[in-house]
Amino acid sequence: MSASSSLETVSTDVLIIGAGGAGLRTSIELATRGVDCLVLGKRAHGDAHTIWAAGGINASLGSLDPEDRWDIHAADTLDEGHFVNDPTAVEMLCRRAPDRIRELDRWGMDFDRTDDGKINQRYFGAQSFRRTCFVGDRTGQALMDTLVRKAMELDVPYRENLYITDLMTEDGRAAGAVGFDMETGRPVAFDAKAVVIAAGGHTSIYRRSSSRPDENTGDAQALALDAGVPLRDMEFVQFHPTGKVRPEEEAGHLVTEAVRGEGGRLYNAAGERFMERYSPAQMELDARDVVARANEQEIREGRGTERDAVLLDISHRDDEYIRERLPRMVEEFAEHGVDITSEPMEVAPTAHYAMGGIEVDFETGKTQIDGLYAVGECTAGVHGANRLGGNSLIETVVFGEVAGTHIAETLGDRPSVALSETAVQERIAAQETLAAASGQHAPGDLMNRLRHLMWDHAGILRDEDGLLEGLRQLQQLRADADDLQVKADRTSRRYERAQNLRFMLTTAETILRGALERTESRGAHARTDHPDEDPAWRQNIRCIPAGEGNMKIAVQAAGTPSRRVQQAVDEDHELDYHHLE
Repeated sequence: MSASSSLETVSTDVLIIGAGGAGLRTSIELATRGVDCLVLGKRAHGDAHTIWAAGGINASLGSLDPEDRWDIHAADTLDEGHFVNDPTAVEMLCRRAPDRIRELDRWGMDFDRTDDGKINQRYFGAQSFRRTCFVGDRTGQALMDTLVRKAMELDVPYRENLYITDLMTEDGRAAGAVGFDMETGRPVAFDAKAVVIAAGGHTSIYRRSSSRPDENTGDAQALALDAGVPLRDMEFVQFHPTGKVRPEEEAGHLVTEAVRGEGGRLYNAAGERFMERYSPAQMELDARDVVARANEQEIREGRGTERDAVLLDISHRDDEYIRERLPRMVEEFAEHGVDITSEPMEVAPTAHYAMGGIEVDFETGKTQIDGLYAVGECTAGVHGANRLGGNSLIETVVFGEVAGTHIAETLGDRPSVALSETAVQERIAAQETLAAASGQHAPGDLMNRLRHLMWDHAGILRDEDGLLEGLRQLQQLRADADDLQVKADRTSRRYERAQNLRFMLTTAETILRGALERTESRGAHARTDHPDEDPAWRQNIRCIPAGEGNMKIAVQAAGTPSRRVQQAVDEDHELDYHHLE
C-alpha cells in the first residue's frame, strides 16, 4: 500500500472493534488459546460504557434464594422480552452465567459478600428471585477493572483513540477495517482473518440518554449494515425509568436500578407513591418499560416536578446501609447539593439500551459474512422487546467467551484474504473529502436535531403520524448532511461528530422503519394507536441491506423455547416485592 505514505497498515489474526466488556472478554479467550488479536477502542483503555452499568450482573447462584435456577432466569428473560427473544441465546446466557461469575470471582472481581462469604445478590426489576450480583453500585467499573487486569496479564495488544469508519470485505469474507488515529489524524488500515464488532449500542441518538454525547452513536449497527449484514429488532429501545435531570450537563445520566433494588420508592410532586396505581404487586420493581411509562405518564399529566421529573426516595433506609450499598449515588448527588440519605432524587426516563442490533448465530458469534463476528449490546436476540436489568453485563462475558472459543477453534481453517488497495484508498479519500467539507451545516447542530427528532417521534410513546413525520424530517436531515461544514483535521471533535452523524442517520432510519412496521405495543415499543400486544406479532423485524445505502424490511416468526424453559415459564414465578417493605 505504498500509494499513500501517510497510511499506517496493521496486520493481526483477529481484529476486535470495541474495548468494553464484550471486546475484552473475547480477547482474553483468544489470548488464553494463543491467538494473535488486537483490541481497538475510541477512548483510553478501560474507558468504556461498561463502567456505567452500575447496579449488577445476573446469574442464578442461589446465594440468598436457593430455589432459583438457570431455567427460571431464562423464563424471566423471555417474559421481560415478551417472547420475541432468540430462545437459544437466552438459554445459553442463563446456563453459562454462573460459570462466568465464578470465573470473574477467581480473577479478583470484588463482589459484595453475604455474612457467610457467598457472593451477595440483590433484587432487580422483574426478576423472580435475588440473582443480581454486585459490587456496591459500581459493578460495571469493577467488571472492567477485572477484565483489563486479566487482559494485561495475558499481554493482549490494544490501540486507544482509534476510530473505525469502514469494515472491509473481499469476496464475501471479512478482510479487515479502515479508520483513523484520533490523536494524529493518520489513516489506518487493518487486515485480519477475522473481525469482531463489539462497539456497543445507539441510544446516544436520543435527546436524553444515559450515554455520553459522542458514544453509543450506532457505529456498530451502521458498519454491519453497510457491510451487508442484516439488523433485527431495531424498534426496541429501552428507556430506563430513572435518569438524572440536573445538572443540565448530566441530564439523562443513569440513576442505577440498584436504588430501587434496595428499596427506593417513586413519588410524584403531590407526594403520591404512584406505582401503587400502575403495578400494585411489583411496585417500583416491575419491568423497566412499565416503570418508565408510569414515570412519563405522571410527568405528562402534570404531576411531575418543575423540572418535569418524579421523585425517587431511598431515605427511609438506614443512612449507613445507603452509604454501603449505593456509595456512587451518594457521592454523585452530594456533588450537586443533594443528600440522598435524607432527601429524594429528581429522575425522569432516559434512553438507555438497544435491544436491537446485528443478527448473529449465538452458538458461534458469527454474522452472515464469513469471518465477521459480533458480541454484546451491538447484537440482537438476547433481550427481545425489553432487557431484564442485570443481563447486559453477563451477556458481554458469556458471549465474549463463546465467540473467542469459536474463532480460536476455526481460525486455522480460514484462508487469509488480502485487502484491496484500491478499496482502502477509496475509504481514505472519503475521510479526506469529509474533513474538507465546506457546506452550511455544522455536524453538532445536525446531531442535536436528530436527537430531538428521535425523542419526539420514536421515543417512549409512538404513533403512525409521529413516525411518518420522523421519517420525513430524517430525509431532510440527510439532505442537510450532504452539505456539512467540517473544514477540520481528523483529530478534531468536529470531524469525529461528522463521522458519528453518518452512523446515527443510518441507525435512526432502522429504528423509525421498524417502529412503523410493528403495529402493536410490545415491551419497550409502545404505540398509542395500537396499545395492545398482538399475538400475531410474536415476530422479529429484520432490516436487510438492499445496496447503495438502501434497506428493506422483512418479518420472521420468533423462536420457541426449549421444553425445560417453557416449563419454567409455565410455573409462573414472580418477584414478591413486599420482601423489601
